[in-house]
Amino acid sequence: MITKGIRGAITVTKNTEDSIREATIELVSQLVSENKIEINNISHVIFTTTSDLTKAFPAKYARTELGFENVAMMCFNELEVENSLQMCIRVLIVLNCKEDFIPKFVYLKGASNLRK
Repeated sequence: MITKGIRGAITVTKNTEDSIREATIELVSQLVSENKIEINNISHVIFTTTSDLTKAFPAKYARTELGFENVAMMCFNELEVENSLQMCIRVLIVLNCKEDFIPKFVYLKGASNLRK
């Protein structure tokens, strides 16, 4: 087994607990599904949010609603760069996997611009 990172991001329409919850669940669920992730193979997860998202921690919803209770997770503020994407949640899932595993990154809604 080796360790690889899987990246993803999604934009949020409003700075509310519900919007952050829904976006986090949508993003992480799609990452888990597309990469066929078994939660017990996750080493740790890092979330970042832009400074305009202040109403909730994304890690809370991965833990309480997606079964990540025993996964080490942290939330940080994304670096503020002039003219960068706002209202955005980013995630890095660090996964123990086979050497031939090819991560599928997921960028949803306005965050799809990050991969252009």
